Amino acid sequence: CRPFSLCLVPLSSTMFRLIVALTLGSAAAFAPVTPSTKAPSPVVAHAKPFADELGAQKPLGCWDPLGILDYADQERFDRLRYVEIKHGRIAMLAVLGQIVTKAGIRLPGDIDFHGTHFSDIGTGWSALGQFSPMGTYQIVGFIGFLELFVMKEDAFGGPGPAFVGDFRNGVGSFDASWDKLSDEAKMKKRAIELNNGRAAQMGILALMVHEQLGVSLWPGGI
Repeated sequence: CRPFSLCLVPLSSTMFRLIVALTLGSAAAFAPVTPSTKAPSPVVAHAKPFADELGAQKPLGCWDPLGILDYADQERFDRLRYVEIKHGRIAMLAVLGQIVTKAGIRLPGDIDFHGTHFSDIGTGWSALGQFSPMGTYQIVGFIGFLELFVMKEDAFGGPGPAFVGDFRNGVGSFDASWDKLSDEAKMKKRAIELNNGRAAQMGILALMVHEQLGVSLWPGGI
C-alpha cells in the first residue's frame, strides 16, 4: 500500500458473515419495539401453610403477618408451637400470681432468716429488690431446674409426647384422666389452653407495661 492510499484487504467468508451479523444486530437495536401480545403469566396463589393446624381458628385463621411460616417445614412449625405453648403456660401462671397476690393471699411465715414476711413483699415490679440476692438465685435456680429436667416432653424416661407440648411423661394420674377423653374433647382442650396462653401473654405484658407507666389495671387501683 502506498501512503495516503486506501488499502483493500481481502476478507475471508467467515469474517464477512461475522461483520454482516454484527451490522444487522446493531440495526435491530434501534428498531421500534413491537408490544407483545402474549398475556402475562397468572400469579399462582399458594395456600396458606399450616392453615388446618390447631390454633388456626376464626376469625383470624392462620394469622402470620410477618410471614414466619412461609418457608417453614413441619419440624420448624412444631418447634414454634412448642415455644408458644410453653410461653403461654408461663404467662398464665404469671397472671394467676398477680391475681392471687393482689387479692392479699400470701404464704405464711418468713421468706428469709432476717424476719421478712411473705406479706411484706410487694407485687409485680415492686417485688424486685425486696428480698436478698440469695433469694433471687434460688428463684432462678429453681426455674432452671424445671426447664432442664422437668418441663420437657421426654422427662422421667416417659413414652414420649403424643403431641407438641405434651408434658405428661407417663405420670399415671395425668395419663388416666387424659386417656378417658374422646379425640374431639382432647382437641378442644388443647385449643382452649393455646388460646388462654395467648391471652395471658398479652395480659401479663399489659400489666407489666402499665405498672411501669404508673397506671393500674386492677379494680380500685391496687
